[in-house]
Amino acid sequence: MGVTTERHGRILVVRLDRPDKRNAIDHAMAEGVDAALNLLEDDTELRCGVLTGNGDVFSAGTDLAAGVDLKTERGGEYGVIRRERDTPLIAAVEGPALGGGFEIALACDAIVASSTARFGLPEARRGLVATSGALFRAARALPPNIARELLLSGRTLDADRGYLLGLVNEVTAAGCALDGALRLAHDICRSSPMSVRETLRVLRALTASDDAAGWRETERAIGTIVASEDMREGIAAFLGRREPEWSGR
Repeated sequence: MGVTTERHGRILVVRLDRPDKRNAIDHAMAEGVDAALNLLEDDTELRCGVLTGNGDVFSAGTDLAAGVDLKTERGGEYGVIRRERDTPLIAAVEGPALGGGFEIALACDAIVASSTARFGLPEARRGLVATSGALFRAARALPPNIARELLLSGRTLDADRGYLLGLVNEVTAAGCALDGALRLAHDICRSSPMSVRETLRVLRALTASDDAAGWRETERAIGTIVASEDMREGIAAFLGRREPEWSGR
């Protein structure tokens, strides 16, 4: 299935487990994430979740060979992007979190990253746009100019800069992101579950209208991109490992 889970008391660790594919998400992984996060929401003994990757990569995003429609009923894209959660979820990031991998981290409530972490949105270099929330969530988590830099140029952000800009909650030594995330999760578990639940509901309500507008504009952009020559050229160049020749159409 490409996803494993383990319990640490009241904490559920969900691991993207497809290291040979850089933890890129296919249909089976999306369903696995969905099932794990359904468990996190439905099991009253669980108070917090940690989402991490196996190996030296958090996630390279969508596995292009698997197609792009990786939505689930409760979670939306990848089983997590549009999920309405009452249980906190922390991203523990080792290595690259690129494209959809970064969008997964943006869908979490906190990010603990090791010194090896890199965050990036390379879609524009492939004739695409970010389809899983980054077009509006990146500008919420980062200063707008930095969000534009990542979205437009394909540049990456390392963990230390991410921490200084407020994207990353904590930077750990290499290999220790999960340990740091578990420490934060244990602190959350010391809080009243009712207080945590109601806090998350208020915070979600405050951004609901912005999210709705963001999804509408994302769908509009996707429609334009799908009909473009640049998208076809970008994907062909990526698969052919060459520089694209853009037409702007």
